[in-house]
Amino acid sequence: MPFILTRINVGDYDTWKPMFDQDRPGARSGSKGWRVLRNADDPNEVFIIVEFESAEQAREAREKLLASGVLDRFEDKSGPFVAEEAEQVVN
Repeated sequence: MPFILTRINVGDYDTWKPMFDQDRPGARSGSKGWRVLRNADDPNEVFIIVEFESAEQAREAREKLLASGVLDRFEDKSGPFVAEEAEQVVN
């Protein structure tokens, strides 16, 4: 499975989350779903995982996200990266 992975220190989660939910770039519109994880020690640091059917869809969504400029307002970020699942272990 291909994913887009992004880490962002959003500054204020409660302010950021409604903007994330709007998905103005449309980057999640073709996805299978997503997760937003919060750092237990710094709840304003989020990890976003968006799943796609194909790597091409993930790359297209990544380009939409980058072209929109929505991530430019955050200095402390990593990604977005397109990654493919190498292994999954469920207990």
